[in-house]
Amino acid sequence: MSIPFSSSVQSGTLSGFYDPKFERVAEAFEKNYNERNELGASVCVTLDGDTVVDLWGGTARADNGQGWDSDTLSVVWSSTKGAVSFCAHVLASSGRLDLDAPVTDYWPEYGQNGKAATSVKMLLSHQSGVCAVSELLPLGAYADWDLMVQAIERQKPFFEPGTAQGYQALTYGWLVGELIRRISGQSLGDFFRKAIAEPLGIDFWIGLPSTYEPRTARMILPEPDLENFSPFTVAMTEPGSLQALALGNSGGYMDYGEEKVRNFDTQLAHAAEIGGAGGMTNGRGLAGMYAPLALGGSQNGVEYVSPDILARLGAVTSASNRDMTLLAPMRFSLGFFKAMDNRRAPPGMRDSMFLPEAAFGHPGYGGSVGFADPEARISFGYNMNRMGQGMLLNERGQSLIDAVYLSLGYRSRESGNWIR
Repeated sequence: MSIPFSSSVQSGTLSGFYDPKFERVAEAFEKNYNERNELGASVCVTLDGDTVVDLWGGTARADNGQGWDSDTLSVVWSSTKGAVSFCAHVLASSGRLDLDAPVTDYWPEYGQNGKAATSVKMLLSHQSGVCAVSELLPLGAYADWDLMVQAIERQKPFFEPGTAQGYQALTYGWLVGELIRRISGQSLGDFFRKAIAEPLGIDFWIGLPSTYEPRTARMILPEPDLENFSPFTVAMTEPGSLQALALGNSGGYMDYGEEKVRNFDTQLAHAAEIGGAGGMTNGRGLAGMYAPLALGGSQNGVEYVSPDILARLGAVTSASNRDMTLLAPMRFSLGFFKAMDNRRAPPGMRDSMFLPEAAFGHPGYGGSVGFADPEARISFGYNMNRMGQGMLLNERGQSLIDAVYLSLGYRSRESGNWIR
């Protein structure tokens, strides 16, 4: 039996329900507002395919006081990459995509400028070297799929494909998304909607219809941490650096638009199919997407990924003590993040994500996250509008994950992974 949840906090009302076993999650959710500066957010957890936590609340738009409702959507940044990766694995499971094949088998034009030997696996594992685009992109390029794909075709890799790891911060969506488009004949957003979102009944969009725009939250970028600048942040100030190009050269995606709103948070960007960062959903959508991946690859009689492919999703395929883009230690499976413990790294490089080793998923800039844990048979999703520090999780999202595993009887994450 689920327990209704209701609470008043400074930024509004919190609502939802939770299974009594997961009371700790509700307590952590409320604490995020009272002690950790949460403004608006949602969190959802499924266990064995059943929703055991579904909470939301606070303020969606600080400018007009609009409340955060059960169906509020927000930009989830790189958590979108998990949806793009899921699409690729749906195609792999049906035999239409060979993960070990050259990219040029599906996309011949990609082989320009030293990229001919790049495999699909390298794209998924952030080993392609196409971590950014060097040529100056025109205003609005982020919303022009063909323009971005052609720029990527011309791009020379920042390192020889397969010899290093460099996070494809924005380019990932076009790299993997163009493979999906070429194989399926559908745009990335259409394929995701028809193959995954609609069958699962989730409110998750890569390309948001305009009719949904009134339900969107307005994002608030994190305040600079003046005492703990990361090497990535410092490098972003250097014109022409990989880090500056990775986020800054997208045709104004991060700039302010005419209404003094960041371009990434406008209707134009929400409607664009930006697979590296622009997905629109909430905690329920993220948890719902990962639910079949927590249940062996199938749900309600539909197989989304085969057991053989699922076994590959949790296996580390790339790990580095210094990712070429993020300049910090990172670990990836085929399209997903793995748990990462950087607590003992120098200041500014301590971004971490504590999960059991079996789990895989994807965080987003500012702290959103979704993941599946096939051993615990849980899926998890969290999004918010007041973004936190760092490129992985901050205290708000991690506290919710910690509460989930404590509720399941796990005892410690001192090793860097949650263990029973």
